[in-house]
Amino acid sequence: MHLSVTAPLLTRWVNFYVIAGSAAASLTGLQFVVIALIAQMRPSNTGGGIDAFSTPTIVHFSTVLLLSAVLCAPWDGLWGTGAFLAVCGTVGIGYTGIVAWRARRVAEYRLVLEDWIWHVILPLAAHAMLLASGLTLVGRPTLALFTVAAAAMLLLFVGIHNAWDTVTFLVIQRLEAGQHGGDRREPPSA
Repeated sequence: MHLSVTAPLLTRWVNFYVIAGSAAASLTGLQFVVIALIAQMRPSNTGGGIDAFSTPTIVHFSTVLLLSAVLCAPWDGLWGTGAFLAVCGTVGIGYTGIVAWRARRVAEYRLVLEDWIWHVILPLAAHAMLLASGLTLVGRPTLALFTVAAAAMLLLFVGIHNAWDTVTFLVIQRLEAGQHGGDRREPPSA
C-alpha cells in the first residue's frame, strides 16, 4: 500500500483505538485495585490461581492497550503493522496455551465448560484473529482492520467477564469460609 492510501486507512480507526485503549488502561488500573482489596480478605494460599485466572486478565487488557497505541502510530505503510499483529497473535496463542496448562494445575478449582470457553477458547480465537489480520493486512486491509477491532473488543469483554468471575468467586468463597468458621485470621508477619 502506498502512503497516501495507508495513512487515511489507519487514521479512520484512531477514535476507535482511543476509546478501546482508554477502556483497557482504566480496566487494568481497576484490576490492580480489586486484587489489592481482595488480598486483604482471601486466604494466602493461591495455588497458582493468580497465574491462571487474574494475570491473563491483565494481559488481555494490556494487549488491547498495546494494539491501540500501535495502530494509532503514524505508520508509513502496512507491512510493519502487519508484522506486529502477526507477532502479537502468535505470542497470544502461545500464552493462551500456558494459561490452559496453569489452569489445569490449580488444585483448588477444576475448570468447567464456561471456564474453558472464557479463559481458553475465546482468548485463543482473539489471538488467532490477530495473527490472521497480520498475515492479511497488506492484501485485504479493510477486512483485516475490522478483524483486529473485533479481536480487541473480544479481549476486552473476555477480560471484563473473567475479572468479574474471579472477584465473585473469591468473595463467595470468603463468605462461605466465614459461615463455616473458617474466618480466622493469622497474625501479620513481623
